Amino acid sequence: MSDLADAAKRLLLGRPVRSDRLGHTLLPKRIALPVFASDALSSVAYAPDEILLTLSLAGLTALTISPWVGMAVVLVMLTVVASYRQNVHAYPSGGGDYEVATVNLGPNAGVTVASALLVDYVLTVAVSISSGAQYAATALPALRGHETAFAIGLVVLLTLANLRGVKESGSAFAIPVYLFMFAIGAVAVVGAIRYATGTLPAAESAGLDLVGEGSLENGIAGIAGGFLVLRAFASGCAALTGVEAISNGVPAFEKPKSKNAATTLALLGGISVAMIMSILLLAGATGIRFAEDPAVQLLDGGVPVGEEYVQHPVISQLSAAVFQGLPFMAVLVAVVTGLILVLAANTAFNGFPVLGSILARDGYLPRQLHTRGDRLAFSNGIITLAAAAIALIWAFDAQVTRLIQLYIVGVFVSFTLSQLGMVRHWTRHLATEPDPKARIAMKRSRVINTIGLAMTATVLIIVLITKFTHGAYIAIIAMVAVFVLMKGIHGHYERVRAELALGADAEQAKALPSRVHALVLVSHLHRPTMRALAYARASRPHELEAVTVGVDADDVERLRAQWEEMGLPVPLKVLDSPFREITRPVLTYVRSIRRDSPRDLVVVYIPEYVVGHWWEQLLHNQSALRLKGRLLFTPGVVVASVPWQLASTEGQTGLEDPVRGTVPRGY
Repeated sequence: MSDLADAAKRLLLGRPVRSDRLGHTLLPKRIALPVFASDALSSVAYAPDEILLTLSLAGLTALTISPWVGMAVVLVMLTVVASYRQNVHAYPSGGGDYEVATVNLGPNAGVTVASALLVDYVLTVAVSISSGAQYAATALPALRGHETAFAIGLVVLLTLANLRGVKESGSAFAIPVYLFMFAIGAVAVVGAIRYATGTLPAAESAGLDLVGEGSLENGIAGIAGGFLVLRAFASGCAALTGVEAISNGVPAFEKPKSKNAATTLALLGGISVAMIMSILLLAGATGIRFAEDPAVQLLDGGVPVGEEYVQHPVISQLSAAVFQGLPFMAVLVAVVTGLILVLAANTAFNGFPVLGSILARDGYLPRQLHTRGDRLAFSNGIITLAAAAIALIWAFDAQVTRLIQLYIVGVFVSFTLSQLGMVRHWTRHLATEPDPKARIAMKRSRVINTIGLAMTATVLIIVLITKFTHGAYIAIIAMVAVFVLMKGIHGHYERVRAELALGADAEQAKALPSRVHALVLVSHLHRPTMRALAYARASRPHELEAVTVGVDADDVERLRAQWEEMGLPVPLKVLDSPFREITRPVLTYVRSIRRDSPRDLVVVYIPEYVVGHWWEQLLHNQSALRLKGRLLFTPGVVVASVPWQLASTEGQTGLEDPVRGTVPRGY
């Protein structure tokens, strides 16, 4: 069974990679861009849609300001990218926002950032995969009604791909990401040329009328309209999610790490800005009508289009118009857009495990998250992220409209605290830096981070105000829960560390026990018992005795007779058990020894069967397990398991025994 499981693992994940090959898993910029930027780039597929959806509530005239809302989003993005370029140079270790906040603002700020990022990574996977599943269901009607199962299957596939290693998964995902860049770039270039030449066709929805909600019948004028514009801006800022992933993943870059990470950030910012503005400008040029409730808000000849109307995403409508007469190009755009929505989750699969490893190293998460797997990936972190995302997808039934409201709160919490931390970082270093050139560079960086702080704090406030009642409060509750959990884990590790430290009693800890009192537990006189007796005698304790529990009088007499007949040089003690218990009499006897001789060490040898099949474990060792579990809580007692391998274990280890047959089975 174990050989079969190992073969399946090797088939899915590949051969183990030696630790000294870690340097060969580092990413060049051409692979790092699709690995770390797929989340931010994928927002091009829904950020413009979210802006237009929100503005549509104020009617057709409100759509005309969508490019200006997009410009505000672009301004924030360029500022954040410029700010994070300072981060990756100052903190290249991979801690990203967590390290910046911890070093400059204190541990609580660092844990706050970490909790926000962990929640945001899980939401990134859930939103991206659910969006891809909904997109697939639109293209393949057979998937309708099964989006949740399909989304969970996609998460499992991404998990397996990332468990094979970051470089392999990055190479596999690079092609779809670059195809998406090519597709959107082609839409932008061809659309611009056709607009300039006057041959740009109208979109499929251009002939429809768009009406706003009754409460916004005056358009974007007034307080309600201004609030709506802020909501549109907050929704468009979803385009910034994923920017922080590069600062968390600096260790995964090839050398020079900081320079390559900063270059990748600049590329990400430039590509994202160009895509978002191209889509919004072409949406206006082709007359796209995009409504939150199309069945009611879109009118055809003054009559609502009804529930049967299918509203295609903005990119789909644009590609159909721009490539009119070239249907294969429109299909290509649709396919790669669906792929990028799924692959956006890969950014989280690279960011979450690295951050989890750093938090585990610092004692805020279980130590297992700091361990690399067979393929040098942080396997436990990858599996934890997948499990959390699957739970979220299942809980929200893979509905993007329900999940998207939870989005971007966490990332802007981390943005804001990170920029505040960087301002303090530069201020602290300026106080001790004598070099005039270095001081000029530091002052310039501080100005950039100060502007970044002002913008990200403003966006965070807008997001909290406009999205809190729409579901953002759930993300905040989740962040608080993760914060409390991590502080609790850290407190536990600190208490254990203090309890285990040698301190002033180091000399006392080196002292040997006065005597060793060894007990061998006996149920029957057979080979496992003889082996346990041999081990106990070989340790040369000060006192050695065999102990059995008298549950059945006939069995006890038979054991005594065998013991005397074999002439074993170890006294046999029978413990009375009128209620046929095994564990309690042994514990009582052990505690009596400890009470009479507190400085003695009691070693209890327990013969155990080693079985080859899981179902055999159910038939053996149950009494031994219960007894060990109780003895482990008794101070001054050592429990020694003496294994006896049954025949079913042959070949289970996968290792040949070089001295098989040279050691007697029974001693």
